[in-house]
Amino acid sequence: MSMMIPYLHFTGGDYLFFDVWQPKSPGALAGACVGLIVLALFERWLAATRVMFASYWEQRAAALTAARDQVVVNRKVANTDGLTDKHYLVKPDTYETGRRVSTSSPNPNSPNPNSRSNSRDRRTVAVNARKRTVAPFIAAHDIPRGILFALQMLVMYTLMLAVMTFQAAYIIVIVLGLGLGEVFFGRVASAAGH
Repeated sequence: MSMMIPYLHFTGGDYLFFDVWQPKSPGALAGACVGLIVLALFERWLAATRVMFASYWEQRAAALTAARDQVVVNRKVANTDGLTDKHYLVKPDTYETGRRVSTSSPNPNSPNPNSRSNSRDRRTVAVNARKRTVAPFIAAHDIPRGILFALQMLVMYTLMLAVMTFQAAYIIVIVLGLGLGEVFFGRVASAAGH
């Protein structure tokens, strides 16, 4: 059994992940370097994929939360305070702000200002407009998120083990692979808003 060289070197013979993977020849070392570049590219692709899914899941969770909180967009809904039987029209922009917005004043000529048939006695409000600080647990979102994160960490630790061999060629190709992966997939993460 050979001793690990504890400094940067370009010589072959270091174990790469398993006992049987010990590239000694220049061709085997080049093959290991190509594999490490592909692994580094895969890690950057996983990172971009996680960001894209996180953005989608965030929008989806907000939509599910809004539906669960009975926020109806552009539809007439009854007042939820139980004090009056007036109806309100909910607009999309008022949900974000959480402010009451008056769009029309009550009709002073109306015999009954609280009448449901009086279409001029409508106001636009945000119903149940509250900001959540944490999205609710949604198994269809959170379990795949955990699996993607675990897979990305597995690839990162695998790359770390290759770096820990002190094989300078491995370190160079891993850095190159991560840089190329960022060039290819970094804009995807930026476009998703992260």
